[in-house]
Amino acid sequence: MAVAALVTWLLTALGGFSMLGLWIRRGGLRDRGAGRTRFPAPVVFGHMLLAAAGLVAWILHLATDTTALAWTALAVLLPVALLGFVMLARWIPTHRARTTTDVPERAIPLPLVVGHGLLAVVTLALVLVATLNGG
Repeated sequence: MAVAALVTWLLTALGGFSMLGLWIRRGGLRDRGAGRTRFPAPVVFGHMLLAAAGLVAWILHLATDTTALAWTALAVLLPVALLGFVMLARWIPTHRARTTTDVPERAIPLPLVVGHGLLAVVTLALVLVATLNGG
């Protein structure tokens, strides 16, 4: 189960990096001052950095069989999920609106968002179950 969590976490990260790349390429970092993007950079990069830190903790847990690292990875996933929901809540109205085609988030396709979210939920569940079962 712990290795399955690692695989889903890596796939989730791949989707996240894809979305980040699309957002940056469409001007997500430079458009904040103009008010065009709905994603604050601290939320985007906080989500990414916390997810990466949790992934590193999980990998170290797998390598060392240290239970504290499993709990650390699980604890880090909670704010990651919260920041992910914040971005999802800001992405949905932009995705639905027909007049905001120039907004950087609009470049992120629905299947990528859904896939990333589903993989994230599966990852969280696998990490939770693996951690509760002793890591």
